[in-house]
Amino acid sequence: MDIYHRGEGLFFGVNLMKDKNVKVVVENRKARFEYHIDDTLEAGLVLQGTEVKSLRAGKANLQDAYGEIKDGEAWVINFHISPYEQGNRFTHEPKRPKKLLLQRREINRLYGLTQQKGYTLIPLRVYFKNGLAKIIIGVARGKKLHDKRQDIAERDAKRDIDRIVKERAYK
Repeated sequence: MDIYHRGEGLFFGVNLMKDKNVKVVVENRKARFEYHIDDTLEAGLVLQGTEVKSLRAGKANLQDAYGEIKDGEAWVINFHISPYEQGNRFTHEPKRPKKLLLQRREINRLYGLTQQKGYTLIPLRVYFKNGLAKIIIGVARGKKLHDKRQDIAERDAKRDIDRIVKERAYK
């Protein structure tokens, strides 16, 4: 199964925002500003019961999270899922490492990509698809300051163009 499509909100040619079976829980919006995303991959998440309940309530944060390949397994580190409010003493630890469900060849491919200088794994989006928790992992390399400035300039220029087009449409 070849994976990867690099459109905004698109994955496997399916628009995640419009699919009725997909409920986006949390998105790492800052990742696209901080990194060049070269590749994306959908993976399942191994979660405990209270983590699933907290995720369904939208109590998660991908801000400082990153991916790692250890001992032939893929993990997400620093993915914060808040403790479940109605939980008991067996509730989960908020920042415990979460295992990703990937096939062996996908793990090997990610390991090979991350061994190149400057590349890392960044979680981009967590969502429920047909009742199962999924995560989109991006193979990314950090942007330099001038790249970030260029992105800001492009975004401002697009905003100005859209504003002018909208004003002319009303005249």
